[in-house]
Amino acid sequence: MKQILIVDDAATVRMFHRTILEAAGYQVDEAINGIEALEKSFVQQFDLYLVDVNMPKLDGYSFLRELRAQDIPQAPAIMISTEAEAKDQQRAFEAGANAYLIKPSKPDQLLLQVRLLLGEVQT
Repeated sequence: MKQILIVDDAATVRMFHRTILEAAGYQVDEAINGIEALEKSFVQQFDLYLVDVNMPKLDGYSFLRELRAQDIPQAPAIMISTEAEAKDQQRAFEAGANAYLIKPSKPDQLLLQVRLLLGEVQT
């Protein structure tokens, strides 16, 4: 079963994403900021990361840059943010994101991106 880590400081957003992903058959873990997410990624291997941009302690961009610099198995990441400008999307890709969704994400869009990045659907 595929393991997905949701990294978001908002409990309601984590629960929303968890509900969608678990209903689709994925195992889900959560982190409330980039520091907790990094710690979890050192002890457990994830198949995908769902990452918020704006978080205390370590934001999504910084988390992805740190994660990508580590000598651990790398997994794709979807950056999810309320920031909708092209420059925000560009920053996410430069930090190491593989996809970018704007909040609130629609369940079908989210699952499509997840399945694409996990190689479960053909384009």
